[in-house]
Amino acid sequence: MKNLTTSELRELYLRFFRERGHAVIASASLVPENDPTALFTMAGMHPLVPYLLGAKHPAGNRLTDVQKCVRTGDIDEVGDESHCTFFEMLGNWSLGDYFKKEAIAWSWEFLTGSEWLGIDKDKLYFTCFAGEGELPRDEEAYESWISMGVDPSHIFYLGKEHNWWGPAGQTGPCGPDTEMFIDTGKEPCGKDCFPGCHCGKYLEIWNDVFMQYNKTAEGKYEPLAQKNVDTGMGLERTVATLQGVPSVYDTDAFTGILSRIAELSGKNYKDSEETKKAFRIIADHMRTATFMLGDPRGVTPSNVDQGYILRRIIRRALRYAMQMGMPEMSLSKVAAAVIDTYGEVYPELNTNRDRIVNELDAEEKKFQRTLLQGTKEFERIKGSFADGRIDGVTAFHLFDTFGFPIEFTEELARENGLTVDMQGFKAAFAEHQAKSKAGAEQKFKGGLADNSEATTRLHSATHLLQAALRKVLKDDTVSQRGSNITAERLRFDFSFPRKVTPEELREVERLVNEAIAADVEITCEEMPIAEAKARGAIGLFENKYGEMVKVYTMGKYSCEMCGGPHASRTGELGTFKIKKEEASSSGVRRIKAVLE
Repeated sequence: MKNLTTSELRELYLRFFRERGHAVIASASLVPENDPTALFTMAGMHPLVPYLLGAKHPAGNRLTDVQKCVRTGDIDEVGDESHCTFFEMLGNWSLGDYFKKEAIAWSWEFLTGSEWLGIDKDKLYFTCFAGEGELPRDEEAYESWISMGVDPSHIFYLGKEHNWWGPAGQTGPCGPDTEMFIDTGKEPCGKDCFPGCHCGKYLEIWNDVFMQYNKTAEGKYEPLAQKNVDTGMGLERTVATLQGVPSVYDTDAFTGILSRIAELSGKNYKDSEETKKAFRIIADHMRTATFMLGDPRGVTPSNVDQGYILRRIIRRALRYAMQMGMPEMSLSKVAAAVIDTYGEVYPELNTNRDRIVNELDAEEKKFQRTLLQGTKEFERIKGSFADGRIDGVTAFHLFDTFGFPIEFTEELARENGLTVDMQGFKAAFAEHQAKSKAGAEQKFKGGLADNSEATTRLHSATHLLQAALRKVLKDDTVSQRGSNITAERLRFDFSFPRKVTPEELREVERLVNEAIAADVEITCEEMPIAEAKARGAIGLFENKYGEMVKVYTMGKYSCEMCGGPHASRTGELGTFKIKKEEASSSGVRRIKAVLE
C-alpha cells in the first residue's frame, strides 16, 4: 500500500480518471447556488444535481473532481479519529454514460493497482444492496466484484439503511450503492461483525452510487431514462489509511495546523486525551472557518443561516483555545497555518487572507463581549436559587440568549458554591433542537433540485436584478454573495458597503421591469471561459465550471455565466417587485423580491 500525502492522493485520483476520459472540474463553492434546501455543499454530488437530472454539463458526460464539503450534523463527534466538519470528497461521475460494471472495475483498479493505491486485496471488503420490497437485490454489482476476483466471503448484502442513496428530498433520483471498506486489523466486536458496523474494524473509504430510479410523489420507483454513476472517496480518511496513522488528525493535512496550536498554547498535542481532543477541535473548526470565510461567496459570521453555523464553530474553537491557555487573537494565527497548508490547492484562501484574519479577530472580540454580558447576567441571577441549584431552563437561557457555553456556567457555579441541573439543561437543549429540526424539515422539504416554473422564472430575475444593481449603483464590484430561491420569492445577497436608498431601489425595480417588458429571448451558449470573459459575462464563481461554461444572455440587459435553468424569454417573468432591502452581514446587502 502506497504511503501518499494529501496532495499526492488528490493528483493521483484526478490523473487516474482523466486518463479514462473524465474531464477534471474545479470544486464548487461551499455555499450552494440558488438552492434553498441546504446551507452548505454537503457532498460531491450536490453541485451536480441539475446534470444528474439530465441537463447537459459543459465539460461532457464523464467528470472527476475534488469537492469542498461541510457537514455539521455530527459536530459533537469532532475530535474522534475520523469526524471533520470540513472535508474534501474525491469523486467521479457518469452522466448517462458508463454504469456499474465500468465503475466497479475502475474502483478495483484504483484501490489495488500497483501504479495507484496498491492496497492489499485481502484487506478490502464490499457491501451491495440486498433488495427491499419492489426493489430488487443488486446482483449486477455483486457479480461485478466477483468478476474482479473478489472472494465472495468479502462481499456482504445489506439493506436500505446501508446501501441505498436518496432521493435528497421526498422525490427524485435514487438508487443502490456499493461501498468499499478496508479492514483496520482491529478485533471484531462479535461473530456478527460486518462492514458497516460501527465498532471500527472496517473503515469505509469509497462509495459508488448507481442512480437508476426516480422516486415519484406516490412512492413508486420508476427506472430513470438517464442512469448515472456518482462516487465519493473521503480524502482525509483515505490518506489516514494509506499513511497508517490512527486518525485523520495525524495526517499531513493537519501537521502544520496542530504545530501552530502547540506554539500558541505551549502544550503538546499528545499531553493527554483531553488536550488531544481540544487540539483536534480547534484545528478542525479553524480549518472549516477559514474555508467558509475564504470562499468565493464569502460567508460572514451572523445570527442566521450559514453565518450562524460559522459563528458557532468559531466560538466553539475559541472556548477550547481559552481552555488551552492560548492568548487573545490566536484563532487568526491558526487560520494562517490553514492557509499555508491549503493555499496552493485553493488559491481563494490566499486571495482572501486579509478578510479571513480580520473577520476572525473581529468575531473573537465580539465573543469576549458576549462572555462579559453572560457573566454579568450570571452575577445578576446567581442569588435566585434557594436550593443552590441552577435549573436547566435558566442554564439554557444563558446558552441560547447570551451564547454562554454551558461549561462556563458550570465553572462559575462551582466558584459560587452552586450546581447546575445538567439533566434539565439537556432536556431544554433537546427540545430546542427538535423545534429547529422540525423547522428545517419544513424549510428543506422541497429536495435538492426544484426546477419548477416559478423557481426558474425567479432565477432568471436574479440575473436582471444583479445587472440593474451594478448599473444603478455605478459599481462593477457589486457581485452575488448568495442566492436563495423558493417558488414564492427570491433572496439575493450582494457585496455593497451601504444601505441602498429608496430612490435607487425604485430605479433598480424599473430597470428589471423594463427588461421584462422588452420580452427578449434568453439564450444559452457554451464557450471557453476566455471567450465568456471577453464578452463581458459576469461570473464570480467561474472556476467551478471548468474550461467550458454556459453563458446566459438576455438581450442587452444581462450576460452571465450560470448552470441554469432559466425561462425562455424575459416576458414570461411577470412584474418584478422589491419587498425588502437590508443588511445581511458586514459589507453584504440583501434584497427580497417577488414576481407578480
